[in-house]
Amino acid sequence: MRMFGAGSRPGRPAVHHDRVLTVPNVLTVVRFMGVPLFMWLVLGAREYGWAVLVLALMGGTDWVDGYVARRFDQTSKLGRILDPAADRLALLAVALTLVLADVVQWWYLAALVVPDVILGVVSLFYFHSHPDLPVSRVGKLRTALLLIGTPLLVISKLPLPGADAYLVAAWIFLGLGLAGHWVAGYNYFWAIVRKGRAVRGGQRSEDDGAHGIGGVRS
Repeated sequence: MRMFGAGSRPGRPAVHHDRVLTVPNVLTVVRFMGVPLFMWLVLGAREYGWAVLVLALMGGTDWVDGYVARRFDQTSKLGRILDPAADRLALLAVALTLVLADVVQWWYLAALVVPDVILGVVSLFYFHSHPDLPVSRVGKLRTALLLIGTPLLVISKLPLPGADAYLVAAWIFLGLGLAGHWVAGYNYFWAIVRKGRAVRGGQRSEDDGAHGIGGVRS
């Protein structure tokens, strides 16, 4: 079973439709809804076991919605933006929750937030909105590693045998995920800059054509 691009059909490129109500988009909304539930289970109820189950379901929907979208031609323009936004929200909210629960230190949350803040500022500078870039393989791998490492970290806090082994495994996945997060952020940064410069260059060319060379109307 393919980890990336599962459900895609050879020779049939994905077409992003204008549809809003699709199965993948519904699954993405369910992933959004899992965030406050996870936060309540950890910070309110202190039910780490159920919190792990919610994380597992959230990670599962991340793979399933992509599979369904590609397999059944349900890719959409909304999903192209909504899906990575749900991943970002989930990773940041989960990290904040674990910081507040004294499971991880603040530096872990900062390591996730700083690249996203930089990308957000650059996107606003060039596009005043979302840059609409495809998710890279490094970005997908980063998300998968963090979504695997986080439940393992929560499991290590449960009164189970082998808790230390879970803790070590968790930080292996999380360490690789954080490294991938910064690599993906670096790649996205330059992709945004290149696309932004190209868009601005095209706009200047159109203005020159409309007003004539040197600002004199033709």
